[in-house]
Amino acid sequence: MKELSGASLHLALIHYPVVNKNGETIASAVTNLDIHDIARISRTYGIRSFHIVTPLKDQQVLVRRIISHWLTGGGADYNSDRRDALSLIRLQSSVADAVAEIREAGAGTPKLVATCARMRPESVGYTVMREFIAEGRPCLLCFGTAWGLPETFLKEADYVLDPIDGGTGYNHLSVRSAVSIILDRLVGQYR
Repeated sequence: MKELSGASLHLALIHYPVVNKNGETIASAVTNLDIHDIARISRTYGIRSFHIVTPLKDQQVLVRRIISHWLTGGGADYNSDRRDALSLIRLQSSVADAVAEIREAGAGTPKLVATCARMRPESVGYTVMREFIAEGRPCLLCFGTAWGLPETFLKEADYVLDPIDGGTGYNHLSVRSAVSIILDRLVGQYR
C-alpha cells in the first residue's frame, strides 16, 4: 500500500442540509470553535481544503470576518500557525459548490464520503477507505453539524463511513472530536 497522505482528501463541514433532533431538515449555526479547530486538524493531517457549507448569508458574513482576521487582520501577524491552518478554508453555499471548486482546481471530481453516528448496511470501514485514499483518489469527507446529515444526503453519497464506536453505546461526539478521530484513522501515521 502507498504512503498515506491527506493530499487527495478534502473536508466539508455541512450546516445545511442537516437534521435536528426531531429529524427535520434545518440549517445550523456556524461556531467559531469549529472553524478554528477543524482548520487546525485539517492542516495537521495534510487535508487539501476545508469547506464550510452554509447558504445563510449572515453565517457567511461571520465566517468571512473570522477568516479575514486570521488571514489578513491582526491575527495574521499574531499567530502565523493559525493563519496557515485557516488558509485551507473555503466558504460554500452548497456541497455541489464545494465539489465544483475541487474539480475546477484540477483535483478531479471527488467521491462524497459521508459520516454518520449510526451503523448503516452500506457503511464501509476505515481500512477500505484508507486504501481508497492511499490510491490518491479525490474524496470530499462530509461531516454534518446539529444532529447529522439527512437520510437523502446519506443515500446519495458514494460512501458512508462506519460510525465511531467507543464500545459504551453512547455516541454523541462534538463534530470537532469526530473529525479528529476519523482523520487520524484515515490518514494518521503509525509506527
